[in-house]
This record gives sequence, structure tokens and C-alpha cells, in this order.
Amino acid sequence: MIFPGQNSEALKKAAHLICSGELVGLPTETVYGLCADALSDQAVSKIYSLKGRPSNHPLIAHLFSKEEIKHFAIDVPDYANNLIDRLWPGPLTLILKKIDGIAMGCTANAKSIALRCPAHPVAQALLGECRDLGVWGLAAPSANRFGRVSPTTAQHVHEEFGDSLFILDGGPCEVGIESTIVDCTRGQPIVLRPGVLTIQELSLCAGQQVLSEQDFSRLLSPLEIKAAQAPSASGTLESHYAPKALVRLLSREDLLLSFSSAVTVSIKLGIWSQEKVTSKSESERISLFWRQMPEDPQVCAKALFAQLREFDTIGVEEIWVEKPQNTQEWAGINDRLQRAAYTGTEPR
Repeated sequence: MIFPGQNSEALKKAAHLICSGELVGLPTETVYGLCADALSDQAVSKIYSLKGRPSNHPLIAHLFSKEEIKHFAIDVPDYANNLIDRLWPGPLTLILKKIDGIAMGCTANAKSIALRCPAHPVAQALLGECRDLGVWGLAAPSANRFGRVSPTTAQHVHEEFGDSLFILDGGPCEVGIESTIVDCTRGQPIVLRPGVLTIQELSLCAGQQVLSEQDFSRLLSPLEIKAAQAPSASGTLESHYAPKALVRLLSREDLLLSFSSAVTVSIKLGIWSQEKVTSKSESERISLFWRQMPEDPQVCAKALFAQLREFDTIGVEEIWVEKPQNTQEWAGINDRLQRAAYTGTEPR
């Protein structure tokens, strides 16, 4: 059931549920999370079971503040501390060297752990309540079935899991796509999953150049690449964030060409593009549902998952999306769209 996230009694109830090993739906500024005590392998196993998530895919532990890092990680590099000081709380996850023997379920038995401090006031309030009860962090992957579109409202979470889950409502998520993930375990900061934070912003805050995985690989020999493999991270499977409908990611020109050549096909079609696409004849058999893609990348990120979910609710058979610009500011959106459109070979 859904409860107001600003309600003190609801927050206390949620904290006690977590302390007793149960799950809670939690708003963050990125997407809604399905959370449990990150240090309780038994509680974390319930996340994997409810989501249908493979147990070898690690989760992100959410912290109230940087003070809780000591319960999870060691040997934090200076550049990681710089990122923490400048960008926490916020949509940034850092992968750090883990304390041996803890959070095995949350980390899928890895030697590293992903940590984040969310900025959403309801997330902060719940983390604070849990910390006061001796729970130092919450594992909180997106609150949806594995591989599906991430939720950005409490209602989205309820549509996934129904009344059996205790859900705190914090309103629509302000960021709208998952956090940027930066690996801090290989000597240099390396982006494993783009988000709304650009490499330029990250580098400025880190005090040194932050690299993409591709740029990092170019600095290494083939043997060094094999020895310096990236740790597993959330949301980095080739196929992910997918709605029920087939997603096709098209340039503006290809989108218009495909639409003009499909006028004789009977199809219920959703189109998300910056410029309007319209039917030219009443005799056309296409049932078209056009929605405007925002031109601002931050506004677009906030709208992305909600738009994919709306198209699924309408029941379209295909979703055609205009490819955004190939710039740093659009990297997180392009990443999510490419994974949503992945069919086993390449994005369609």
C-alpha cells in the first residue's frame, strides 16, 4: 500500500519493517527503490526473489551520509573522497573496496561494493530512522520486475508489486534515471554507467580526469585489460529498462522515412520525438500516439521512464524514439534507450 513519505508514523513503520527483515518501496531523486537492510543477506535475498533478479547482479547500498562508509568500505581513494564531498547527497554511486565478509548478498559475493547517498528528503528521513535503529545502509535497486522500466512514482511501484508492499510516496522523481556509477577500485575513476552527471563535471569534482570504460581500455595493453576487468555493476546489462512494446531507436530522418513507408500497415504506434509526427490521411491504418520529447536533457531524463510506461499503458505495439544528441549531457538517456531497444544484436 502507498503511504505519505512525509508522515512521521509512516516513516517509523517503514524503518521497523526494514529492521524486521522486510522490504519497503522508497523514493529517491533518481528512481524509486525496493529497499532492505544492506547488511542482512536474508533480507536482501527477498529483493532478488521479488524482483526476479539474478543473484549474481550486485545491488547499491544507500547511506544516510558519508559517515556510514566505514561500515562497508575501506581504502577510499582521495579522488573518491573529493567526489563524495562535492556530489553527495546526489545521483552518484561509487564502487569501493569492500570490508571482507560483509554484505555478501548485496554485493553478489564481490570484493567491491557500490555506495550512494540519495538526496531525496524521504530517502534521507528513512535512512536516518534506520540508522538510529542500527541499520547502516539500505540495498535499494529500482522497484520493478527485473529488466523492466524503472519506476518514477509511487503508483508505478504499486503497479509492479500491488498492496503487499509498503510504499512511501515522495512524489515524482526529480532526476528520473538511475545514478551515475563511478568505479574507484582500479586506480583511476572510471564511469561504468552514465547518468545526469557528465564526465566533465565528475572530473572537476574529483580533482583528476574521470574516464569512460572505453578510454580507460585504450590506456592498457591486452594483458592489462584482462587483469583490470570492471567490477559488476547495476543496470549495465545490454538489455534493460525495457517496456512490453518493442522499442526502435531512430534518427529523425529514419523515423520519418519508416513512418512514411508504414502507412499501409495496421499498427498501434507510440512515437517520442522532438518534432511532431502526424498521420496524413484518414485512411491510414496506423493508430498513432505522438508525445513530444523535451529538448532539455535533464527534463527529458525526468520524463523518460514515465513516458515508456505510458506507452505500455496505452497498449502500443511498437515505440519509436528519436535518437538524442550524442553528447555528454545526453549520455545517460542514450544509455537507457539503447538498453531498452536492445534485441540481442544491436538497438533497433
